[in-house]
Amino acid sequence: MKRLRINEDIRPMSEFRTGIASFLKQIHDTKRPLIITQHGKGVAVLLDAGEYEAMQEKIEMLQDIQTSLGQIEAGQAIEHEDARNRVMKRIGK
Repeated sequence: MKRLRINEDIRPMSEFRTGIASFLKQIHDTKRPLIITQHGKGVAVLLDAGEYEAMQEKIEMLQDIQTSLGQIEAGQAIEHEDARNRVMKRIGK
């Protein structure tokens, strides 16, 4: 996801209501999120669906890495060769 541009990517709710089609085009074209405000405060973020999916995949990967690091610190890791042998045994080779 690209960085937010404050002067272009923050819009009040009233402006969003009247120009939703143009804002959808903007997020699709720029791949940047759009912050929607109400009474001067951020209340929602509008993202391109593909950008949202990519962000979710990155979060899942980071969670997997964090879990792995915790397992290593807890002494639950196994040597590479042992892991390889286990996988090969499961797939029948």
